[in-house]
Amino acid sequence: MLTLGPNDILLGRQADSWQAALDDAARVLADAGLVEPGYRDGLHAREAQSSTYLGNAIAIPHGTPESRQHVIHTGVRVLQFPEGVDWHDGQRVYVLVTIAAQNDEHLDILRALTHVLDRDGVAKALAAASSADEVARLLSKSIPTPKLDSDTLCLQFPAQSVQELALAAAARLRQSGCVDNRFIADIAEKPPVWLGNGFWLASSASGVDQPALGVATPVDPHLTENGHALHGLFCLAAQGNYHRPLLEQLQAVLENTDSQTLQEASASQVLAQLAGETANTHTLRVRVLNPHGLHARPAKQLVQVARAQAAPVNVRLEEGSPTSVSAASLTKVIGLGARRGQWLVLSAEGSEAPQALAEIASAIESGLGEKVTPFDSGRERLAPQHTHQEPAIEPLAADTPHTAIAASPGLAIGPVFVIRPQHFDYPEHADNPDRELTRLHNAVQEGIAQLEALVRNAAGGEVADILSMHEEMLDDPELHRAAEDAIREGRSAEAAWWDAIETAAHAQEMLADRLLAERAADLRDVGRRVLSILCDIQLPEPPDHPYILVMDDIGPSDVARLDTSRVRGLLTERGGATAHSAILARALGIPAVVGAGKAVMALTNASMMILDGERGRVIPSPSEERLRRAEQNLLDLREREADAWERRFETAQTRDGHRVEVAANLGNTAHAEDAVGRGAEGVGLLRTEFLFMAHSSAPDLATQTTEYRQAIDALNGRPLVARTLDVGGDKPLPYWPVPQEDNPFLGLRGIRLALTEPEVLETQLRALLMAAAPVVGSEDTPRPLRIMLPMVKDVAEFRAAKAIFDRLLAEIPVSERASDVQLGVMIEIPSSALLAPTLAAEVDFFSVGTNDLTQYTLAIDRGHPELSAQADGLHPAVLRLIQMTVDAAHAQGKWVGVCGELASDTAAIPVLVGLGVDELSVSARQIPLVKARLREFDLTEAQASAQLALSQATSDDVRDALEAR
Repeated sequence: MLTLGPNDILLGRQADSWQAALDDAARVLADAGLVEPGYRDGLHAREAQSSTYLGNAIAIPHGTPESRQHVIHTGVRVLQFPEGVDWHDGQRVYVLVTIAAQNDEHLDILRALTHVLDRDGVAKALAAASSADEVARLLSKSIPTPKLDSDTLCLQFPAQSVQELALAAAARLRQSGCVDNRFIADIAEKPPVWLGNGFWLASSASGVDQPALGVATPVDPHLTENGHALHGLFCLAAQGNYHRPLLEQLQAVLENTDSQTLQEASASQVLAQLAGETANTHTLRVRVLNPHGLHARPAKQLVQVARAQAAPVNVRLEEGSPTSVSAASLTKVIGLGARRGQWLVLSAEGSEAPQALAEIASAIESGLGEKVTPFDSGRERLAPQHTHQEPAIEPLAADTPHTAIAASPGLAIGPVFVIRPQHFDYPEHADNPDRELTRLHNAVQEGIAQLEALVRNAAGGEVADILSMHEEMLDDPELHRAAEDAIREGRSAEAAWWDAIETAAHAQEMLADRLLAERAADLRDVGRRVLSILCDIQLPEPPDHPYILVMDDIGPSDVARLDTSRVRGLLTERGGATAHSAILARALGIPAVVGAGKAVMALTNASMMILDGERGRVIPSPSEERLRRAEQNLLDLREREADAWERRFETAQTRDGHRVEVAANLGNTAHAEDAVGRGAEGVGLLRTEFLFMAHSSAPDLATQTTEYRQAIDALNGRPLVARTLDVGGDKPLPYWPVPQEDNPFLGLRGIRLALTEPEVLETQLRALLMAAAPVVGSEDTPRPLRIMLPMVKDVAEFRAAKAIFDRLLAEIPVSERASDVQLGVMIEIPSSALLAPTLAAEVDFFSVGTNDLTQYTLAIDRGHPELSAQADGLHPAVLRLIQMTVDAAHAQGKWVGVCGELASDTAAIPVLVGLGVDELSVSARQIPLVKARLREFDLTEAQASAQLALSQATSDDVRDALEAR
């Protein structure tokens, strides 16, 4: 959990807008070494999704899941703005609690701050605070949580007197950790107080660690004390004013409950009555399905639904404290701390109650604006993975390329060393819980010691950071508690531990966020470490010569143990390109291919392999000829990388001088200068949606013009190709809602969505044109602007947008807009390629987006975990569409670029040039290598490669033919 200290607080900041305040916060995090500069975009993108204003003049900006790649270390910084900042939701903010979190620690901060929100005067005090200690005190004051749950109940106790019942209730509070022996001694000395109607009260403030209310009922329904009935006793652990909510609940019970019904009630019924639910109260149970529970965003949705109901609705956790809070209070709902899988009890009274409860329950079940999956208890708790019979696996074909997921670039050649999954053979049950608890404790401590040693010896900051996170995982009290509870129920230490690990890992895999879901591998890595210690299993010793390591899924600690002088590459059965093992492989410079399937586990130790981490391809048992070529390629690659960087500013052209422009794909205007420094001859794709995602509403003309001008200025005469807003489908904007679609990738997105709000498109076109206007004093410096429209299916959509474009050209004075400007379209849909001749007659250029064109042509989602490797842009069907596009454009004297991943594919570059492509737009870091690749062939060879590729039947055939050539 994140903590806050005086050194984390910066006083006296100033900002004239909330955007400037966010930029300041991003700089502070970067200066502290917590984040990379790119995290700033994540802060703006998160604010665009919904306001991070929390209440009482406090906002808690944090990044999006996608921006976590820019987090170096988890941390928090507090910025005080004494003059205040007008937030975009109309609130006034004096303090930003800015969070750099590598997973979901910001949820803990949010919950820890909820106590501040209900305290009067905090906003004024925060603004006036003159020291960091004072701000820390205001934000960090700990508020004890009153405890009243099943742990504080003592029902049907065989007491013979009210004093005995009071001592039983007090003992229950001590067992719950709320009080110590001083409390029990004080209760023993004081006679309980008669409250009437069969109820009694015993209370003390001595020895109280946490305010709590115990409830005890006697087994004898006719028990009396001094002539008064004894149906139930309340035992109050008082502490300052923090037990006041418990007194309010107690008062409600005294006013509304018949003591005899309490005496006969079960634990759940008692808690319901203590929550104020009566015979007239309508209740409804509903389960929380959100991956991260009821944090700010879903809680806000719940509150909005509750406020729209005719009847006031309360909500409480079914397990834990029965405190019922208003569902219309954001701070109260957040304060529940409801996690995925927990049951909520909704309650309301009156004739309107059933409908109100049903509507709120429906909203919760649908996810409250988040993507959720059903909670299937049978699937959320998996059986331990130990002794089982492996099915027969068909091995990979020899001397044949096999495609998987590229995880870390580079080429590796060497014999394979396969570490097959460990099989842990252990008993499910044990008859000595104390012994099992000791074994588990010792194994965990040994595991922590091992990780500490690995951290000390780790090469590279990322390796040490992730292993340190593993150490924290291993010390997680929730994991320990789950395993210890199972041991006390008769499970063995091994079975209890692995069950706890699998339950937590599977819950992680259920998260909608793919990056977070892949962290389940980290949990299992931690779990296997302890299980290996418990079962006394050692990993096989690797060979003492260079090798390619093959495993089912390599954990980060496995990577950290690698001897990088011997490990040439990594190959896994499972995993993804964003898993920690892949991140570490890239940090260590080890080529890696992941997600290759079960067949890799059937490879024979010492058999040779070629592993291409750039293309995500492996070739087992290659022929001597293929091996010889690969070894030469490896030598050439090292020389080529060094030479490419030295020659990065040379003109991009083939060996015989055929000119092919090499430009950069950018997701942010701020990166244009860096692209030029890497040799970019222009920007071939500026994704302008970054600007729209960084705002809570569509950015105005001035904001857009300033941003676009930044890129044009940095390019210093080089062309800028800007794609108009491309959202919808997998990239929604919170302020531009799109109706629910069964298949959003085939719905309102790209130019289709933009044309539904033509004023938004018009503002963007106007901003682009004005940003490229001549600069006074530098009129001779060209400022070429190319605007392209995304997801165009035919000429009708182009004409609709061009009508707006032409009107703007006529309206804006020539001196105030771009003079060198073109309007083109992206070829991303097969129909636009098939209809390229009709489009080419009217557009100024084409830019082929091979990522979408490939997935739409092959009907394969490029993000599909099993099929993505087959979504290869070198498929002959895709190449034929590119050929049709180029032929149609050149017939009209128009140029064609390629801005998808295919443009940087070493094998594809000659094919694209041979098809006649005029421009290749790639990520900035790949520009030197793409330029170098162009210098390796002439136009005639490229044309021959293109014809060879077009003559093949599959993408594998294309790659094989090109490699053989």
